[in-house]
Amino acid sequence: MNGSDWTVGDDSAGLRLDKYLAGPDRLGSRARATAALERGKVFVNGAEAGLDAQSVRLTAGDVVRVWMDRPGSATRRAVLGKARDLLIVYEDDAIVVLNKAPGILSVPLPRKGDARSVYTELVRYLHTRGARLPFVVHRIDRDTSGLVLFATGAGAQHRLADQFKRHEPERVYQAVVYGHPQPVAGTWRDRLVWDRKALIQKEASSRDSRGQEAVSDYRVIEKLSDASLIEVRLVTGKRNQIRMQACLHGHALVGERRYVGPTDLRPIVFPRQALHAYRLSFRHPITGETMRFEAPLPDDLLQLIQRLRRK
Repeated sequence: MNGSDWTVGDDSAGLRLDKYLAGPDRLGSRARATAALERGKVFVNGAEAGLDAQSVRLTAGDVVRVWMDRPGSATRRAVLGKARDLLIVYEDDAIVVLNKAPGILSVPLPRKGDARSVYTELVRYLHTRGARLPFVVHRIDRDTSGLVLFATGAGAQHRLADQFKRHEPERVYQAVVYGHPQPVAGTWRDRLVWDRKALIQKEASSRDSRGQEAVSDYRVIEKLSDASLIEVRLVTGKRNQIRMQACLHGHALVGERRYVGPTDLRPIVFPRQALHAYRLSFRHPITGETMRFEAPLPDDLLQLIQRLRRK
C-alpha cells in the first residue's frame, strides 16, 4: 500500500485536517489536500476521512495517512450532507456508545469500497457539533447488530484499548443457533488462528505456534424449534470468535454463511448471522466509573425467534 504517514506533533495540534495536509512537507497545497479527501485517500487513526472531515481539528498523537494509489480513488466520492439514523445510546465528552444496525460496517474497510459505516456517520455527526474525529475502540462484524464503543480523544482511546487488551470489559452477545446445546450452560475453549489471506478464523492444532486461546461462556436462554436462543459472554475477544466457536461446537449460528460445516446447510431462512452485541460494560476512561449498557434485540431477530416459537 503506497502512502505516507505523519504523526501530529504539539506544534500542529489544533490545525484543521485540510490545512495540515496542505503543509509544504506533506501534500503542499490546499487543492491537493481537498482532492485527496474527495477521493478517499486520507485516513486518520486508521479510518477513512472524507471531504466532510476537512475542518476537523487534529490533536497531538493523531496519525494521518495518505494512500495515494488506493483502488477506486481516481474519482470523487459522494459526500452526504448529514449522518443517517445513528442510534446513540450514550454520549459525553470522552466516549460515544452506538447501537449498530445489521448490514453496516463498524469502520470503513478498503476492500469494501464505499460501503456505509457507523464511523463515517459518526464523523459527520460530531462535526456538526464542533467536535473532532472519533477514535475506534473496538468493532463488530458488518452483519452483527448491537453495541459499539468509540472514544473522542486519543487518551481515552488508549485507556479503553488497554482495558480490552486485558479482557476487562464485559461483552455479552445473544444469538440464535441451530440445535440445543448440552449442557445448557458451559464454556467453549478452542485454539484459533487468523488466516490473513482468507480473512477467516481457523481451528489451530496444538502444534501451531500461531494459535491463540479463544474462550466463551454460554448459556441457553430459550429452546426453540430446531434452534436455541443463547447468551454468550466473551472471555477473550478474537475476530469472529463466537461465529467460529458456535460452528466448532456443533451449533452454527442461524443465517451463518462463512463458519459452517459440510452438514450445516440448514433450512431456517435468515439473511444474516443471528448475532447481537447485547451488553457492554467497562470503566469510563476519565472518571473510572463502571459504565453498563444494554441494547434490546432488533426487530429482525425478534421476528425470527417468534417464527421459531410457532413451529
